[in-house]
Amino acid sequence: MNKLKAYDVILSPVITEKATLVSEANQVIFNVAPKATKTEIKFAVENLFNVKVKAVNTLVRKGKLRTFRGQRALLSDKKKAIVTLEEGHSIDVTTGL
Repeated sequence: MNKLKAYDVILSPVITEKATLVSEANQVIFNVAPKATKTEIKFAVENLFNVKVKAVNTLVRKGKLRTFRGQRALLSDKKKAIVTLEEGHSIDVTTGL
């Protein structure tokens, strides 16, 4: 997998309070492409950050119905990946790529 394809799979890191807490357990959370598979996510993280991935868990947050000034809109679905790294490896997502 080349770097351009890896950038299409990994969209952005998730920087929230919960994501900071799981970083203590050697995990990192990323927003990923909706059609990305676990193996594609694993290879993309390994190629971009030069780390060894132990496991990948994915989840899809369904879009919510919102109302703003009387207009109803459905927000889009988001797919997240929780990547567990091998011991001794770490990613600092605040520095960027």
